[in-house]
Amino acid sequence: MHLVYPAVLSALLFCTGLYGVLARRNAILVLMSVELMLNAVNLNLVAFDVWLSRAAADTLHSGQALTLFTITIAAAEIGIGLAIVLAVYRNRGTSDIDRLRDAAEHPDDDFDDGPDGEAAATARAAGKAEATA
Repeated sequence: MHLVYPAVLSALLFCTGLYGVLARRNAILVLMSVELMLNAVNLNLVAFDVWLSRAAADTLHSGQALTLFTITIAAAEIGIGLAIVLAVYRNRGTSDIDRLRDAAEHPDDDFDDGPDGEAAATARAAGKAEATA
């Protein structure tokens, strides 16, 4: 098998993961996209290791060893990342990255999902403005 096939597949997987990181708003889907990107790197490492081992008689299979380390790091990353996302979801009630970023910029605002969410936020802002005046 030629080196081109796994390299193209790896590039497609990496681009799909990159699109998922940049376009998704859900933190769990972003973590899944990062895992997809790491798997694309693993595929590249193994493909190049096999391709280079054909040229040399004594090989160390360093690409495959590095892939094992990458898989271990990916497992730890997904475990810790998922724990953080679940803790944030329990505290804030959402895992939407944009809403979490807005909450970090405006810590006084609550997550109002009701029909009068904007009206309640406007009333709170008006009350704060009256209190400071």
